[in-house]
Amino acid sequence: MKPIILLIEDDPRIRRFLRASLVTQGYELIEAGTGREGLALAASRVPEVVLLDLGLPDMEGLEVIKQLRSWSEVPIIILSARGQERDKVANLDAGADDYLTKPFGMGELLARIRVALRRAAPAEEDKQEAFYSLGPIRVDVERRLVFRGPEEVHLTPIEYKLLSVLLKHRGKVVTHRQLLKEVWGPSYVEQNPYLRIFILNLRRKLEDDPARPQYLLTEPGVGYRLREA
Repeated sequence: MKPIILLIEDDPRIRRFLRASLVTQGYELIEAGTGREGLALAASRVPEVVLLDLGLPDMEGLEVIKQLRSWSEVPIIILSARGQERDKVANLDAGADDYLTKPFGMGELLARIRVALRRAAPAEEDKQEAFYSLGPIRVDVERRLVFRGPEEVHLTPIEYKLLSVLLKHRGKVVTHRQLLKEVWGPSYVEQNPYLRIFILNLRRKLEDDPARPQYLLTEPGVGYRLREA
């Protein structure tokens, strides 16, 4: 799966320029023209990096950073025409990871994105196994590929994120609230029906009999557990 970059920018000219550049570099770009749309996409698509303009039509970029940081550690790179030191300090203190002043060179932005992706990678001692097997299910963590037997299983970004959280806690019960918070964010912690739909989709793709799952198990009234290998 290509790394997902979320661009929150209201200027269509800049969006066109970045779209052409980032897609040719192997990234998947998703775009939002407002802060609220950007926050919704951050929750639903789970990007690896957020590129954020500060002058949005509906809210200040500073508020977007604060709301994102309330539930996500995704790297945030500011792209702004505001080059004064106080603007940089305020946004970095709020939780942004980097700050580029417009106009900027594409080479520099690509380098900053690569740095952000490296920093976001888990420390060596915290990494999951590079390859995980459970019955016919195999997950290549580094390449973010999932197989059932010899066939690759195509998961949506949310399905893969949900499976990743269960893998991280495999053998342990993960509560509904914890799953909803880690995958979608704190504003979704009461949305149990939403979670059930995605669990059902995962079972349909991974289990021999989704009605009698062997690996993705339900703990009634509590949450879900991925069986240990």
